[in-house]
Amino acid sequence: MENALGASGYTATMMALVFIVLGLGIAALFAALYLPARWKLKYRMEFLFVGLLVLMVWYADRESTAMYKQYQGEIAKAGFVDAEGEAREGDNFDRVIKVVAFQWGFAFLTDEDEISRNAAVVKPGEKVLFRIFANDVIHGFNIPAVGITAEFDPGVERDLWITAPREPGKYLIQCLNYCGVGHAQMKAWLVVEGEEA
Repeated sequence: MENALGASGYTATMMALVFIVLGLGIAALFAALYLPARWKLKYRMEFLFVGLLVLMVWYADRESTAMYKQYQGEIAKAGFVDAEGEAREGDNFDRVIKVVAFQWGFAFLTDEDEISRNAAVVKPGEKVLFRIFANDVIHGFNIPAVGITAEFDPGVERDLWITAPREPGKYLIQCLNYCGVGHAQMKAWLVVEGEEA
């Protein structure tokens, strides 16, 4: 299974570029402070620096747009499944999954005490209850394929339920509340496999 939280992809590339540009900026600052007073950064270097920033913004926009189109394409292929929302007393569920959200990931714990850091595995059409808990900051819980989004505060358990998509596959789970520098990597998969419940 693909690791949604791996240090690869455009997000890692962007982070590396940000640190490179930051390092170059700090080096230029120290050079201006400690080299002889006549030293001055050449205009072409300034244009190069601004060009690099523009290139980074263009690259990030292109990659995030491609990723968004890919998610939307998968949702369109699978068909939209209605979101269910808040759990009520007396509801019966095929599966209960505890979710611990932390900076910057999700951990899924099943009734069989199996834990996964990057995937919640369900069957097609199952009625799934997610018991969500954050231990540090406010996080979001979004599954675009089923049209559900929730925000939850640290230290407060929140119950949400969905009907799993009927089409087997991997569906994105992501945090939609900015929760720090690693927010963009806070993703996992809803893996739908097996026979319909």
